[in-house]
Amino acid sequence: MKVAVIQFPGSNCDRDTVHVLKNVLRLDARLIWHGDFRDSSYDAAILPGGFSFGDHLRAGIIAANSPAIDIVRKMVDDGKPVLGICNGFQILIESGFLQGALLRNSSLKFVCKWMDLRLENDRSAFTCSFDKTSCVKMPIAHNEGRFFAEDNVLDLIAAEGRIVMSYADDNPTGTSRGIAAVSNRGGNVVGMMPHPERASDHALGGTDGLKVFQSMVEWVRC
Repeated sequence: MKVAVIQFPGSNCDRDTVHVLKNVLRLDARLIWHGDFRDSSYDAAILPGGFSFGDHLRAGIIAANSPAIDIVRKMVDDGKPVLGICNGFQILIESGFLQGALLRNSSLKFVCKWMDLRLENDRSAFTCSFDKTSCVKMPIAHNEGRFFAEDNVLDLIAAEGRIVMSYADDNPTGTSRGIAAVSNRGGNVVGMMPHPERASDHALGGTDGLKVFQSMVEWVRC
């Protein structure tokens, strides 16, 4: 299985993600500079966290206009799994792959902490290896991770099962209805604010995040 991890100027969780894919799961993972990403034959793509283009103008908006996103769009249309983590989630929203917006945290402060998360959907490309009743732990680390949408949009994505994860107890950023991750209608595109690559090794504090990537493998093989 061949996975592309797309690197933008300011990406800072890209090598962590490649490490998990390559050294833990033994996948063929490639770190690819966004300007060089021209091949849609990859089995999956991951947009990592960080601060693409320094978050100038608005988090994720410049990266969303990279030619690499045209290749990602082709992969999405082909039903291949695409994951956006933190800044990658911002890029997916700015690219129009996912509904809603990601605003400044309600505290107006950067929040970095481990969170209890409730799984809401075990049918997406990045949660199909989880037990539906799972409560998992992963860290968050962001300043603009407050998911927001109008009530009619929130009602729609809830009715269609597109809420993937939510904060179990504490809502540290004021996100609408506690939402931490959402998917598209096909379930092959997921954006999440928690960092699964930072929760894929016992040395880092937990391995719940590993199942996010294992789910991707299961989705592709099925």
